[in-house]
Amino acid sequence: MTGRGAMAGSRAVAGHGGDGAVAKGGEPTADDVVIGEDADAAADDELLGRVFLTRVIEPGDETGGRWVRERGVADVVRRLRAGGRALPGVSEKRWAGLCARAGRAEPRRDLAVARAAGVRFVAPGAAEWPRQLDDLGDARPLGLWVRGRPSLRMWALRSVAVVGARACTEYGAHMAATLAAGLAERGWVVVSGGAYGVDGAAHRGALGAGGATAAVLACGVDRPYPPGHTGLITRIAEQGLVVGELPPGDHPTPSRFILRNRVIAALTRGTVVVEAAYRSGSLVTARAAQRLGRHTMGVPGPATSALSAGVHELLRGDAVLVSDAAEVVELVGDMGELPPDRRGPVLPTDLLEPRTRQVLAGLPARGAAGADEVARRAQTTQDDAIARLYELRALGYVERHGDGWKLTRQAMISVRGGRSPC
Repeated sequence: MTGRGAMAGSRAVAGHGGDGAVAKGGEPTADDVVIGEDADAAADDELLGRVFLTRVIEPGDETGGRWVRERGVADVVRRLRAGGRALPGVSEKRWAGLCARAGRAEPRRDLAVARAAGVRFVAPGAAEWPRQLDDLGDARPLGLWVRGRPSLRMWALRSVAVVGARACTEYGAHMAATLAAGLAERGWVVVSGGAYGVDGAAHRGALGAGGATAAVLACGVDRPYPPGHTGLITRIAEQGLVVGELPPGDHPTPSRFILRNRVIAALTRGTVVVEAAYRSGSLVTARAAQRLGRHTMGVPGPATSALSAGVHELLRGDAVLVSDAAEVVELVGDMGELPPDRRGPVLPTDLLEPRTRQVLAGLPARGAAGADEVARRAQTTQDDAIARLYELRALGYVERHGDGWKLTRQAMISVRGGRSPC
């Protein structure tokens, strides 16, 4: 693809685009069309620039983030492509390395590969961008590659990270799976890193409960890592979300695992650590959560277990001891998940996506229905129904009760009564 065709393709993958300004009379003028095309071109350039930078700048690089903030994407891309004198904050040697990467970057190709793999690129400022990631400042991701149907922003509104040791004990795996299942049953999205041990147990616990889970990877989301979790990560992508900062095909490194953890911490309302030794990477997630003002929790273990020593150290500080999902929700759910009655959903139903409205309409007027029954009524798959039910949960339309879903009282008034809540 070249020229405007390539630009249009990039808009389709990223979910960007937009109509030009329209004159008051309702018909676009020639100037309006030009302005609209210019706006589209600028959005395309910004998108392609960010895709380019994900191939050049390492995740969490605050120097690169500062360049983007101070100079803008276009100028940073131009300077990297041109080479020449280094931008402030890096040595000549490092600048040469960045410029060498820039010479090999092919953002249009990355977008084409992503599209073929069912992956989209979500940039800061896009409708799907989770704004809590902005708390990372200059370490904020340049953008996120997302695989899966649900809206990342909607799912992140009610999410909890469950992390811990890769070489966990049976106790750790049991606690992680039980916590995740309990959180999923209460309508929360479980976020973890897709790794062996506690991460895998947490993902499986949420999936086993018919719930929502998201994996944040330290590699390209089109190549599952670790390889032994290919089946699990594929299943997460079918029912939930697989997210990463690195472009398609990129590989993990030890430093990328550590830097990935800041995204898990920033994305979620709180982090629960289940088994962690003193030098565990999951403690990096917990400490990042503390710095960001998120809730930090730990599941205690035997005092004699080296795999619980890191958790106990957290609990001696500002972390809160939790032993089940109810205690987690009491902390992260604001006022113990007992807030005043809602006045109504956040959005009127006519602002929901058509397929999400269809799933909402598939719920019975009274009582609860399982995700399979909702899917049949909405004429969609069970995985798609689950994804959209969790979005509707984040917006206040539905609640999960055991294995079933039901309308909230406020949603019954607005949806069944035909009145918009806004």
